[in-house]
Amino acid sequence: MTTDHRPRPTGLALTHEVGSAITVHLDGIAILRYTYRPDTVQRESPKPYLHPVRTAGGALVTLARPHDHVWHTGIAWALPHVGDDNFWGGPTFTGTAYEQLANNGRSEHVAVTDLRADPDEVRFAHTLAWTAEDGRHLVDEERALTVRPAAGDWTLTFETRMRNVSGRDLSIGSPTTKGRENAGYGGLFWRGPRSFTGGTLHTPDGSGGEEFRGTRHAWMGFTGLHDGTAAASSIVIVDDLRNPAHPPQWFARTEEFAGLCPAPFFSEELPFGVDETLEFRYAVVVADGAAGDGRAAALAASGRDALERSRSGRADHHDSAPTIAPAAPTRKDPHA
Repeated sequence: MTTDHRPRPTGLALTHEVGSAITVHLDGIAILRYTYRPDTVQRESPKPYLHPVRTAGGALVTLARPHDHVWHTGIAWALPHVGDDNFWGGPTFTGTAYEQLANNGRSEHVAVTDLRADPDEVRFAHTLAWTAEDGRHLVDEERALTVRPAAGDWTLTFETRMRNVSGRDLSIGSPTTKGRENAGYGGLFWRGPRSFTGGTLHTPDGSGGEEFRGTRHAWMGFTGLHDGTAAASSIVIVDDLRNPAHPPQWFARTEEFAGLCPAPFFSEELPFGVDETLEFRYAVVVADGAAGDGRAAALAASGRDALERSRSGRADHHDSAPTIAPAAPTRKDPHA
């Protein structure tokens, strides 16, 4: 028997599969993979996504391409109604029913603009172009993801700036703004593992279940159980105070599946004028263990602190990242 006496890596480290994805490691555990150039089919509205996402202890907290909604991909910035185009995936709600239309757009990686890491912080930024299925260029986006460890847990800060380059006024909405009751999904959407079905939602006003869908809160969390270990994990999403429609309504599911989405377009369309820029910022806190009301609030406070640190730029980026050999470049997306 061979025993490996090498010390376990500590802190954050980054692996970059050039032209395809990044993987962030915390104390030697791969806690997230961000695929920025996926090979998703058009009808699922190709977009970058985070999966797998794991707690610091290694528990998986995302699900990708579930059979019930194959366009759900872990954590993703997904919008079902941008004008007449669908950047969510699958069929579009047309007022009375869902129909599969030729309107599934794609959010496509253009260029990496920032890539840096040290044991206390990893940051990845890139630009994207949003194009309709017929090739119309609608939106240019600047996106940044920052990962930081925090007291045994870790936090992802997600920041996006979207500019309307379509040459016409657009509006961003949801199935609810098109007439479907309490189905206002759209924005930063998390799909949890199937074993999380029946889990618990946490809000500043207490814990519960589906009754919180459509309610307004500055943050919301979810605790679920894992098959095999029967252990609990929790995720808390924090809406930035400066986001449009703050505090947002939430698209939250516990019964048919586990899902969480701060939805700024839940019940009212957001106008998106020609050359206008919209900015959204979120913190996602990932934790081992259950989160009662007190712990959920503490995790939300940690997420709020991460948002303020990202805005102020106080984080120090001068140290070098622990070395992990880069993976071989993957096949280039033929649609790039």
